[in-house]
Amino acid sequence: MNADARLDALMGVMEAAFDPYWREAWTRAQVASSLALPHTRSILVDVNGRFDFRTPSTAAGFILARRVPGEEELLLIAVKPDCRKKGIGTLLLREFASSAKHLGAEQVFLEMRDGNPAERLYRSEGFEPIGRRRDYYRTTDGTTLDAVTFAKTLPV
Repeated sequence: MNADARLDALMGVMEAAFDPYWREAWTRAQVASSLALPHTRSILVDVNGRFDFRTPSTAAGFILARRVPGEEELLLIAVKPDCRKKGIGTLLLREFASSAKHLGAEQVFLEMRDGNPAERLYRSEGFEPIGRRRDYYRTTDGTTLDAVTFAKTLPV
């Protein structure tokens, strides 16, 4: 899949997955700019759990991540609503951790808004809360929410 098709697939998932109320989705320009950086990568999976697919419209979920020496940060994870509860999120997180380790990471991180239902998934995959940013997120109606930072140490 070429870079434009990959970006189309990411944005298709993003638009379906994120409720505008939470203001978590990124714009196409933000995603494209991030992917232009040398240590930022994406992982895409289709509705059948395949990472190597060619049709952007079959994308079910993605991860956007950034690497620095010894660690990797999960910037975004999204799964289309009609593909949730089918193991896609688990598959993405496992691939993220495995590939991060292969790329030299010893630890991986993610941040989520307090109360995000995905917390159960993160914890089930070995992520533990390590910090909190008070009033970090702001919803469309002005409500503020804390950000919770999670980490996972990768096995040696």
